[in-house]
Amino acid sequence: MTIVDYYKILGIGNTATPKEIKAAYRKLARKFHPDLNPNDKDANKNFQQINEANEVLSDPEKRKKYDQYGKDWKHADEFEKANQQQQQYANQGGSRNSGEHSDSDFSDFFESMFGGASKAGRGRQVKYRGEDYQAELHLDLIDAFKTHKQTLTVNGQNIRITIPAGIENGQTIRISGHGGQGINGGPNGDLLITFSINNHPKIKRLENNLYTTIDLDLYTAVLGGEITMETLSGKVKLKVMPETQNGAKIKLKGKGFPVYKNEGSFGDLFVTYSIKIPTNLTEKQKALFTELSQS
Repeated sequence: MTIVDYYKILGIGNTATPKEIKAAYRKLARKFHPDLNPNDKDANKNFQQINEANEVLSDPEKRKKYDQYGKDWKHADEFEKANQQQQQYANQGGSRNSGEHSDSDFSDFFESMFGGASKAGRGRQVKYRGEDYQAELHLDLIDAFKTHKQTLTVNGQNIRITIPAGIENGQTIRISGHGGQGINGGPNGDLLITFSINNHPKIKRLENNLYTTIDLDLYTAVLGGEITMETLSGKVKLKVMPETQNGAKIKLKGKGFPVYKNEGSFGDLFVTYSIKIPTNLTEKQKALFTELSQS
């Protein structure tokens, strides 16, 4: 089994601060984003690993368990519970005299929990963790814009999950205990859901920023004015400056995509103007343009 080092994935040391973790994640997420690497077959896999590493290391409780137990951090609670039991028996004078437990029982427990034991201790059945299930969930960009709930059916069982606003294309989240059933009373596996977010016909997303192009008539571009445009969060009014050039860009601060698990924080919306030349002019209109060109 390959041991995954979350710190190595993010390119940081194990003493990194939350700010350093966030900065490393953002840098790598931008580099390996599937939308920016359409010809790299490993980009999606790398992006998933980066998200998984960030999900663990950016959570103080998960990071503490990972630092202590490494690849087996998900079983930290079970490990500590068994360790406490062993300590209790030791404080009572040892478990061997009671005939109920022995040191080999606990060794077998740890073997089965952290590596799949090959034997059972004195007639005790080994507990095996259930396998993890993989699933892919397709969303439209507008679906990923707001926190919402969805119901998934896994092995005939309905699971209702909350999808946080700002989920990334290719990002994977883990739902504990909803994987394969454990053997001999072992814990269930987890459900890993990878999100596939469909492209929007008019809006492009890059991390938390949104990019779009809107048409602008020649008269408004020359004289200035006010227009209304649709965004993922609703309609907004834009003030167009006089003599706006074709291809001019403006930034609408805070009108971009919501930041994942950071309520109230949004990226920006960048708008590019595409000036449309009028067609089917009347003779009078043509004469006015001619007069204007000669002035």
